[in-house]
Amino acid sequence: MKSQSLRNILFLILILFYLFAGVNHFINPSFYLPIIPPYFLKWANQINILSGVVEILLALLLIPKSTRTNAGMGIIIMLLAFIPSHIYFIQKGEFMIGTFLFNPLKSSIRLFIGQPLLILWAYWASKSQLKIIGF
Repeated sequence: MKSQSLRNILFLILILFYLFAGVNHFINPSFYLPIIPPYFLKWANQINILSGVVEILLALLLIPKSTRTNAGMGIIIMLLAFIPSHIYFIQKGEFMIGTFLFNPLKSSIRLFIGQPLLILWAYWASKSQLKIIGF
């Protein structure tokens, strides 16, 4: 597979990833509400809705080159804002959300490996000169 094709595929996956994640906040709020740290519980519903809207908006703003850099930086800021939730995962210990079992090891991997990889992916996308869907 050519390098440019792979870059296009990774870029499209990133857009779809954040579109799906954003929409999922509205389809499945029961997944997100239990992972909001207790000190934010008063605003849990609003945080969930805002997170979904922001993820959808930033995914769409990745498409045009003119907004791609700001969208990528917005995703990075959003991922940094989610760090308290990941720390809460670790503190909470072992727990279930739906069919997903979380434990401190998995939560640590999400925070210390997953988050940096997502941040790097968003940074790469924000600098991308790819031409996607005619934009």
